[in-house]
Amino acid sequence: MDLRFSAADHAFRGEVRAFIDAELDPAVRRKLAEHRALTKAEIVSWQRRLNARGWATPSWPAEHGGPGWSAVQRYIFLDELHQAPAPEPLSFNVNMIGPVLIAHGSPEQQRRFLPRIANLDDWWAQGFSEPGAGSDLAALKTRAVRDGDHYVVSGQKMWQGMAQHADWMFTLVRTDGTEPPSRSAPAPEGLDRLGAGQRRSAKPQAGISMLLIDMRSSGVTVRPIATLDGRHEVNEVFLDAVRVPLDCRVGEENRGWDITKFLLGHERTGIARIGMTKRLIARAKALAGDDAGFRERAAEIEIELKALEITQLRLLDAMRLGGHGPDARASILKVRGTELRQAASELLLQAAGTRAWRAAGDEFDATAHADTTIAATYFNLRAASIYGGSNEVQKNILAKAVLGL
Repeated sequence: MDLRFSAADHAFRGEVRAFIDAELDPAVRRKLAEHRALTKAEIVSWQRRLNARGWATPSWPAEHGGPGWSAVQRYIFLDELHQAPAPEPLSFNVNMIGPVLIAHGSPEQQRRFLPRIANLDDWWAQGFSEPGAGSDLAALKTRAVRDGDHYVVSGQKMWQGMAQHADWMFTLVRTDGTEPPSRSAPAPEGLDRLGAGQRRSAKPQAGISMLLIDMRSSGVTVRPIATLDGRHEVNEVFLDAVRVPLDCRVGEENRGWDITKFLLGHERTGIARIGMTKRLIARAKALAGDDAGFRERAAEIEIELKALEITQLRLLDAMRLGGHGPDARASILKVRGTELRQAASELLLQAAGTRAWRAAGDEFDATAHADTTIAATYFNLRAASIYGGSNEVQKNILAKAVLGL
């Protein structure tokens, strides 16, 4: 095992760093350093600069418009973005629906959507979670019924990040005509007399399909959810008899669960965000000064973060030596990465003390003190161990797929 970066790797890091220094708006860098929300225009502008350089889609193969980077180059690129700091390419676009369409989409879907995904001409949202179907995603109830050359979709989605900006939403729906089996209630009387088309699926994961829904369609309503940090980041999406063309289904009908597992694997590989945690710790240390007890706690987190970084490098080394894309081991990065980011945000909150308890909200005030975002950052990161699949679910995945329990 060789965890050292090569001379070419170091040269590539320098190239990425020079690009960020030359192209990133200093105001955007300051906002990110202070954990403030960016506007849609700022996010779109930066991604288009990356796309012009060929760097907006770091995990995509060259034949689909990506840079064709190795796993190590992708790691270096994201690490430099996190530590600069600079915005990541929009994850919903380039880490989620883009790889899904490359792996499972039709040639027509790839031609239609991939260039627009890369350039952020279309902003995508993720339509997975529902009331009662979050970590237990297979319990979703949003239904799609065929009507000629369309599906008619009705249901409700929850926690759609940045859906207020979205043009399209990749959405999981139930298409087999059954309700998801109850986890606790017995089967209804007379179930054995139902026809084959109405029989309950043996597994709740069966009968789910993935659809691409135009957010401008009639019957789509987006309602904001105000979160504890004072920002408008997540939303409810209501679907009331929304007509979706059949050619907007990804993959086979009732086989959407396989696509979902593929998508979540891609999402989790980048969720450790070690560079972001390093920035949180550095900011906390700067506020705390020479307090010995505080610096001891900071050192403990830094040691654990270094262990996680080595784990990520070990996975990269395995991929470099012939391994393939994300697998169940990505859950290790998700679990430990989010736990350490939460610990670092708590450290920052303690370092700021009462200075942190001021509301930040969505709007950027150039005259506001940077401390106003510290409590908001702490609150926002409470959700990091839930989104992308809760840490409890990740531990079950590791127990089954890695440890064989």
